Amino acid sequence: MSLRFIPAQCAVLGLALAVQGAAGAQQVATQAGLPPQLQDFDAYVDGVRKQFDVPGIAVAIVKDGQIVFERGFGKRELEGSGKPVDANTLFAIASNTKAFTAAALSILADEGKLSLDDRVIDHLPWFRMSDPYVTREMRVRDLLAHRSGLGLGAGDLLYWPGTDYSTEEVARRLKDVPLTGSFRGQYAYDNILYGVAQLVIEKASGQGYAQFLQQRIFTPLGMRDTRFNSDALRPRDNVATGYAKADFKDLQPAPRMSWGNVSGAGGIYSSVHDMSQWMNMQLAGGTYRDARGSEHRLFSEERQQGMWSVLTPIPIAKPSVPELEAAKPNFLGYGEGWQLSDYRGRKLVWHTGGWPGMVSRLTLVPQHKLGVIVLTNAEVGGAFNAVTLRVLDAYLDAPKTDWTAAYAAALAKSQGKADEDWNKHLAARAAAAPPSLPLARYARTYRDPWYGDIMVEQRGDKLVMRFSRTPELVGELTPWQNDTFVVRWNERWLNADAFVTFALDADGGIREARMEAISPLTDFSFDFHDLRLVPLAEGENGKASG
Repeated sequence: MSLRFIPAQCAVLGLALAVQGAAGAQQVATQAGLPPQLQDFDAYVDGVRKQFDVPGIAVAIVKDGQIVFERGFGKRELEGSGKPVDANTLFAIASNTKAFTAAALSILADEGKLSLDDRVIDHLPWFRMSDPYVTREMRVRDLLAHRSGLGLGAGDLLYWPGTDYSTEEVARRLKDVPLTGSFRGQYAYDNILYGVAQLVIEKASGQGYAQFLQQRIFTPLGMRDTRFNSDALRPRDNVATGYAKADFKDLQPAPRMSWGNVSGAGGIYSSVHDMSQWMNMQLAGGTYRDARGSEHRLFSEERQQGMWSVLTPIPIAKPSVPELEAAKPNFLGYGEGWQLSDYRGRKLVWHTGGWPGMVSRLTLVPQHKLGVIVLTNAEVGGAFNAVTLRVLDAYLDAPKTDWTAAYAAALAKSQGKADEDWNKHLAARAAAAPPSLPLARYARTYRDPWYGDIMVEQRGDKLVMRFSRTPELVGELTPWQNDTFVVRWNERWLNADAFVTFALDADGGIREARMEAISPLTDFSFDFHDLRLVPLAEGENGKASG
């Protein structure tokens, strides 16, 4: 999964609600003061949770500067104590972190320590893209807008699943990651450039990224339980366990991962309570009040306008099922760390996030001073979308819609298409066509220019593929047809099995190997298709180049 982006399409309480910070504080759970459509909201959310097989969901709603609802549903873990989710339970917010990176750059811009129009090489002279023109012209703002010319998720294997590369090593390897589009010519979501943005923040501020977030954002906003990434979690933290469906079928715990090398793209762990402070600051135009009631400004209105303005238009796709037609936007684009669109005539500022076993969505409706945050500990976006749209409909006086059924239909259709795709592979397979070479001939170290070394090893009568910098990517290679094999990863929660095809030269030697994910449901951060694996000469085997 990735620090990934998951595409999606009143009265306040009369009694002021006390700000809650410590884990275990009483949740704001009253239904009083909520719109009529939300009087059955508890039952609705629990129905969503059961429909999409999500162990736990946390939801918070802010309106006109107040938290009007925050509550947990289900369990934060299925094993052990099975403790319930509450408003202070921590989840990986994944790519919702990107807005924090954009905010950090905006703070520094307001202080005159950088400009979003600065060239990246003005701050990081060693920075290189694979094209000299892009290297020279890449601006700090471009790091945030998914318009660099990189393909979807390009370079994600440098840190996904977790690798032992440092943040700077990941960024330096960008010079070998291929560009598949034109610079500023089209939208293609990436994570790797947010790691570069993280380095720009550190260079301009003189602080580590984690320290900057804590001192300049988390502490001022009262986000007391929020952590920079999973490495910063404490033994007594109220934290959820993520769950993935291994082989897209069986729910099992996903490991708690940390991306110390690209944290600016998606490392943060937070709760719906803490994220409510973040939403209220955003809806107040960058201002917030401290514990004494004094008003402060985190970043300027000018910078917020910049973050919330479309830099990269995004084509609007036809809904996958008719039931989702009402969710189709009239405009869609990406700003600086935020997705921008409309819903029922109102502008939305929003983002989603995906992580091993956890997905989330944060949505702001600036015109109505309304914000919704939904955190879950399973890998299915239909749940957070169904909850979010129910809340938006309630506050926008829209018709009551069964979004649970709509997103269930979309999920069923995508799963059906994946089954069709697999059946096409089976029909085209010549299962009786064996590999051209003895298995021992495939056992080599292969080097990709940007990833590094990938080993194919013979163990008895089997071949095993191992990515040198990625402990989780180890799996058995089994013949498929001719010189194509299937690698099935030992960690079944990855859901990323791939075809591996070896190309031979005129003398029957291996010229290169290429990979591609088998299932269309595999997360795009497994960018196997960008790898160009060339066998090293005998005696040249090593861990990784560069």
